[in-house]
Amino acid sequence: MTWTTKDAPWWTRAVVYQVYPRSFADSDGNGIGDLPGILGHLDHLAELGADVVWLSPIYTSPQDDNGYDISDYRAVDPVFGTLEDLDRLVEALHERGMKLVMDLVVNHTSDEHPWFVESRDPASPKRGWYWWRPARDGMAAGAPGAEPTNWRSFFGGPTWELDERSGEYYLHLFSRKQPDLNWENPQVRDAVYEMMRWWLDRGVDGFRMDVINLISKDTALPDGAVTDGLFGDGGPYYVCGPRIHEFLAEMHKAVFADRPGTLLTVGEMPGVTVEQARDFTDPGRKEVDMVFQFEHVGLDHGPGGKFDVRPLRLRDLKASLGRWQAGLADVGWNSLYWDNHDQPRVVSRFGDDGELRRESATMLATVLHLHRGTPYVYQGEELGMTNAHFTRFDQYRDIETLNHVTAAKTVGTGTDEDLLAGIAAMSRDNARTPMQWDDSPHAGFTTGIPWIEVNQNYREINAAQQRADPGSVFHYYRALITLRHRDPVVALGDFTMLLPDHEHVYAFTRRLDGTELLVLGNFSGDVQDVELGQAWPLGAPADALVLANYPAGDAPSPDGRLRLRPWEARVYRWDLF
Repeated sequence: MTWTTKDAPWWTRAVVYQVYPRSFADSDGNGIGDLPGILGHLDHLAELGADVVWLSPIYTSPQDDNGYDISDYRAVDPVFGTLEDLDRLVEALHERGMKLVMDLVVNHTSDEHPWFVESRDPASPKRGWYWWRPARDGMAAGAPGAEPTNWRSFFGGPTWELDERSGEYYLHLFSRKQPDLNWENPQVRDAVYEMMRWWLDRGVDGFRMDVINLISKDTALPDGAVTDGLFGDGGPYYVCGPRIHEFLAEMHKAVFADRPGTLLTVGEMPGVTVEQARDFTDPGRKEVDMVFQFEHVGLDHGPGGKFDVRPLRLRDLKASLGRWQAGLADVGWNSLYWDNHDQPRVVSRFGDDGELRRESATMLATVLHLHRGTPYVYQGEELGMTNAHFTRFDQYRDIETLNHVTAAKTVGTGTDEDLLAGIAAMSRDNARTPMQWDDSPHAGFTTGIPWIEVNQNYREINAAQQRADPGSVFHYYRALITLRHRDPVVALGDFTMLLPDHEHVYAFTRRLDGTELLVLGNFSGDVQDVELGQAWPLGAPADALVLANYPAGDAPSPDGRLRLRPWEARVYRWDLF
């Protein structure tokens, strides 16, 4: 369906701010961010203009994967605070007109979750809550290649771990300490839905559902095609598996159907296609409100994966984002993001994190936020925070990064210099260095020793300095968010890509009810000459420029010619009739 300004859901004009609690603000000096620390900085989010705070996991967890391995879904890990702290956070956000979205991680639990501990007993009723399987036919458990399937884990190695006690293997698509729940079991689904309702009853406003499109597996568990001589690709048998739509529709009916329309459901879905996303987010199907997909953040991955970095080709980015804009134009909804807890900092990745950091950070924000979809701001992105630029292996904490280094050293691929270059560019730890609040020790994040090093540029890049500077990245983000809140064309306008083959300039229009926006972004450190042709209307008003990251330059000539400065962004607005 195509929404109008009268019937569009609230989240079409909203902006989501992601908080990674471990790295946001530490209130007690133990070096780890916590809920009271978040409470102490809500005015920063309110000033920015955020509508929703998405909170990465704060549940009880052994922290094997920084909280995405949950051992108790109904308790706050003591390192982050208490349930009462969370209740206070919900209340404080609501007082400021903001909502709280929790991270829902139900593809897997921790291996320390009581459900899994009980399932280790073959006679337990909970054995069927997880994917337990014997060794391959004719092979002894523990023998090389005896795993039930040949699938590779997302974190490296096999997806199966042998339990010596029972002589069977359990499935884990991620860490061996993250066993996959068996969603084929209705008792599992009922337990998850009951837990979700419990959180909504506490005042939580929705969920961002971690890798939710992986919950349905082909029960035959076939081997995958071998791509590296060791492991097979199991993706075809668990990415958007055979019962995924059934499960999500059931979830919606069991959890959300009788709730008011003020909630938000976001499905993080690695490997999802545009066509699948239309189905997942079609309002008539009642599954999820929007998808969180990864196609555009894989464009700089080389044949060796994410740590095999290749320069971004802007034409590829335009083709990808443009395909999603076209595919969801009349049905469905997408999340718009550059950064999150799993991605490196975009100003270092696709911009210039040196002399032109402010210009490139604001240009990247302009292009992203003015697409059709709901924008996400990851903590520190609104400051133009950069990659950590770590130079030693021992500075890293992320399990994915460390596993990659171990595997590469084991097989002897790449020098230390090559490995360090790859992880310096792409490690998830780039997003997890502490939030840079001010120029005091440890950037004002903690009075203790931070769990991971603070980026050493915090004296030049911090919230206190930027909130005081009207020309900062922070205040530019405020202007972008204000534009979305104020002008319906940003949320609901049609999208038309311009200059699809230009190697350095990203340009498009948005149009709604007689209003048009023209958005221009120079993705390079060089001056770019642009010919807009008929995209620049004759007689465009003198005040058409509504947002820019440079002092006003020359307007386009009557025939649509203009020059963009390095990393320049411009947004023009006019009435068509």
